[in-house]
Amino acid sequence: MKNWTNTHVLILGAARQGLALARWLSRHGSHVTLSDSRSLDELASVRASLADTNVEWAAGGHPLELLNKTDVLCLSGGVPLTLPIVQEAVKRGIPLSNDTQIFMEVAPCKTIGITGSAGKTTTTTLVGKMAETDYGRQTDNRENLPSTVHRPRSFVGGNIGDPLINYVDDMTADDLAILEISSFQLEQMTISPNISAILNITPNHLDRHGTMEAYTAAKARILEFQTAKDTAILSHDDKGAWDLRNKVKGRLLTLSLKDLDSLKDLDEGLSGAYLHDGLLNLREGNAYLPLMLREKIKLPGNHNVANVLAAFTIGHAAGFKLDDMLEAVEEFRGVRHRMELVRELNGARWYNGSIATAPERSMADINAFNNNEPIVLMLGGRDKDLPWDGIAKLIHKRVDHVVLFGEAAELIERAISAVGGERSVDLRRAENLKEAVAIAAEVASAGDVVLFSPGGTSYDEFKDFEERGETFRKWVLELS
Repeated sequence: MKNWTNTHVLILGAARQGLALARWLSRHGSHVTLSDSRSLDELASVRASLADTNVEWAAGGHPLELLNKTDVLCLSGGVPLTLPIVQEAVKRGIPLSNDTQIFMEVAPCKTIGITGSAGKTTTTTLVGKMAETDYGRQTDNRENLPSTVHRPRSFVGGNIGDPLINYVDDMTADDLAILEISSFQLEQMTISPNISAILNITPNHLDRHGTMEAYTAAKARILEFQTAKDTAILSHDDKGAWDLRNKVKGRLLTLSLKDLDSLKDLDEGLSGAYLHDGLLNLREGNAYLPLMLREKIKLPGNHNVANVLAAFTIGHAAGFKLDDMLEAVEEFRGVRHRMELVRELNGARWYNGSIATAPERSMADINAFNNNEPIVLMLGGRDKDLPWDGIAKLIHKRVDHVVLFGEAAELIERAISAVGGERSVDLRRAENLKEAVAIAAEVASAGDVVLFSPGGTSYDEFKDFEERGETFRKWVLELS
């Protein structure tokens, strides 16, 4: 849909994505109603941000009568499909959409979409860094350039940063849009990026999707609407991603922590990036190109090597210059809240991994450190109906102290206690994150890694993982 004039759109959720979409639709002639469960008083600041638009507000819930004049229902990130108003809209045949879908419908430029259960933010950010040299940043000012001169720019957003719907009116055909896309967004999407990457599919968001089959189907939609002219990138090392290769309609590229020549199920000459004897390489058909030594990657853990390999593969598919990609990787020190080194205090290193909202993500964070590094692990938040037995086993092998906090604390404690093991683990409980930071500071010794990698969502205490991570950083920096 490209002409929104005189349409009636209902948006659920007045957060970052919903606000950006409301502003854009209003600017394009749509009659927009923004519905949120919060009261008008609680929405005062966000209402003020849209005071210059004709957006109408429905506060305190989502009454079904809002659908009576609705042509399209748009869901902000995290709004569940099980809401009665969403189910009623489906019954009435009212189409569902979201800010990323609408952006993709009107974007004039090439698009890259990246999804996965873990690593998608790091990979998306790194691909954006790679693109900056060729395309320039979205903050570049083109107003001072002569009208006959255009400098292409790259834009990074989607499920991270600013929603790209904020910038689409200023984009041109030779720009590039790089999007992180969540399973929540993909559920409503009927358009796929020109380059689509699936990094991995492991248990996550089962509280939303119900089953792994439904969750996988949502992720697979990033491939579903591609054409023969498009490119798909699937990790060979992840079964969930690699099993979707029969859905690829265009060119297939892959990545692996193993030498591609050693993998028996690959078509001869399949292109992609891989690791061999400590060296990252790129294969294009039968040609091989060395990229860089593994030791030059400043992020810890094999999972981050996989993220870098994914970024190289995506960048190669997009036609980035090799020197630009290498420079970006060598300078990249990660993303906030993703294994971010906050400080060293009394010989202990404190890491902020607030982005880890699934046990599998926390396991990857633990495994990023050497076996001889003692770990104080902070786990908790809100559970997403995901299994904790895997991380419980790993804790008994690798972790010395565990500090639990939030709604899921008791559930995690039961899982750790049920597993048992030859190695004893010091297990402590905190009422909230602030108390957990204080307890972690008490038990940490020189040489320890204090790892904040919750494994649960932030919604029991914070609005999102970023607020949780920023608050964690603040409290850690206040320790003395």
